[in-house]
Amino acid sequence: MKIVRLILLILHIGIFLLLVGMLLNAYVPPKVFPWFNLLSLGFPFLITGYILLTVFWIFSWKKRAFVFLFLGLLFFNSTIRWVNYSSGKNEAPDFKIISFNAKTGNFGVENIESFINAQKADVVLLQEYGGKNDYHLEGLKRFSDTAIVAVFSRFKIVEHKELVKGNYDHTNVYATQVDIDIKGKVCRFINIHLQPFRFEKNMVKLDGNNEQDEEKLKNIVKRLIPVFKIHQDEVEIIRKAVKESPYPVILAGDFNSVPNSYEYYHLLDGLQDAFVEAGSGSSTSFHDYKFPIRIDYIFASKTIQPISYKVDRSVQISDHYPVIATFKLNK
Repeated sequence: MKIVRLILLILHIGIFLLLVGMLLNAYVPPKVFPWFNLLSLGFPFLITGYILLTVFWIFSWKKRAFVFLFLGLLFFNSTIRWVNYSSGKNEAPDFKIISFNAKTGNFGVENIESFINAQKADVVLLQEYGGKNDYHLEGLKRFSDTAIVAVFSRFKIVEHKELVKGNYDHTNVYATQVDIDIKGKVCRFINIHLQPFRFEKNMVKLDGNNEQDEEKLKNIVKRLIPVFKIHQDEVEIIRKAVKESPYPVILAGDFNSVPNSYEYYHLLDGLQDAFVEAGSGSSTSFHDYKFPIRIDYIFASKTIQPISYKVDRSVQISDHYPVIATFKLNK
């Protein structure tokens, strides 16, 4: 039994060190050391293992349980970015937004239209909406016809600007900023779709064949690392737009990055995660793989109060779930 406990202790320490490495994404960019960003992808499994081993030490009446409990506090904020239980706010919101990767309407444009029209949102930010699709959204005016991102608004659009074009295809716009007048106060909405990894299911599904699975894992890493570095450049452009904005900012979209990644930390800088502030339950928003993945977000300036946040899992009109949030403007 002592040998088993020694092995578990070494495993627990190893998981702790990997989780600490993940936290270094706040400081180390992918172009310097991209492997920390890989650790963020495995956070749900790492933290689950950490918690289970801590529980094991508690029931084993080992003093080390208190040490691991104390050290586990380092990962509290990292955990609530995935699973959170905030109390609801009773205040009346000033506006409601939907951020949604529409998968170019492959699940049916009419299904997307029906869902969004039923929500009565004031601002809709779509990613991968498909430039050729003609969405009829009641009371909402579209400002952009790019194939990747589009913004629909019930309010007056004051100004708009393209921010990021695709690294592989410079004809596609992957981030836009739109200034919208909401009840006499202008807010800047930045709709983003960071460079995708372009994975197919068969590329990430392991078959139990050691040689083939090893080759698949190598190919996954080869595809991830270059995109992490592209993201760093895109994040820099978007961060500049947020920092220089004369207005409060809503930053939303498909980040193609999980919580605790380099992208998450640096896009969140100076903003607040609406899910952490007003969401409950799981934040997982991508359901095409049997793996908890949150890559869709809504961030807001601290002068904009999140009232509610919901990942709507009642519909499957894309490989992403729609993200819906309401906000109140500080006067």
